[in-house]
Amino acid sequence: MRHFQLVILTLTLAGISLGRGATNDLFARGLAATRAGEFADAAAAFQQFNQRQPAAGTLVNLGIAEWQRGHAGTAILAWEQAQWIDPFDELAVQNLRFARTVAQVDEPKLRWYEAASTLLPPNTWVWIAGVSLWLAVGALMLPGVFRWKKSGWLPTLAALGCAVFLFSLTANIGVVGRTEIGIVLKKNAPILLTPTREGEIISTLNAGEPARRLRTCGDYYFIGSANGSGWIDSSEFGLINPD
Repeated sequence: MRHFQLVILTLTLAGISLGRGATNDLFARGLAATRAGEFADAAAAFQQFNQRQPAAGTLVNLGIAEWQRGHAGTAILAWEQAQWIDPFDELAVQNLRFARTVAQVDEPKLRWYEAASTLLPPNTWVWIAGVSLWLAVGALMLPGVFRWKKSGWLPTLAALGCAVFLFSLTANIGVVGRTEIGIVLKKNAPILLTPTREGEIISTLNAGEPARRLRTCGDYYFIGSANGSGWIDSSEFGLINPD
């Protein structure tokens, strides 16, 4: 627990420097509420700020406030969303590792191309795919168009561009696959046999447990997890990338 408290202190101090440059006072209000121990107010402020200006630092602090409120699922979701924006945010990584140990839940199970997509922010893969494609096309076509003298490095450059394009394309497919991954928000969330309020409860899932949305029916998601599959109320399941 001491380790986690140290991470919280570090994040709060980091957030102060970010808040100085923000034109909106919601972030500063959230930090002040966190220092005062008013975590419900802090969570509300960080949530509002994030809706206006999404940022990994805001989500990390939102996770801290939610964890202090005893909302493990919502905290883990916030830190996962922080990593979605910035995979290099070490503080989000540390908090996720600690929270999953305490809550006794696993990391999301990723396919190999989904795991590859976590190496960089999602939008970066789009840019890499576009640049590498044009690089490969240019290396192949421009010498003929401008009647340049053939050079051995142009085919090599084209091959490199094609290789990078294919890998980035695979990573972009992984990003799309990860949009269906979410986190159970509430403790002992019921998993139903049918997507109705009267549906039979077939199992329950812990707050913070990862699952994959397989389909949607009204206000319910059919999810698959390591501990079972079934329908869950969408209010009890938060997607890591809700967009």
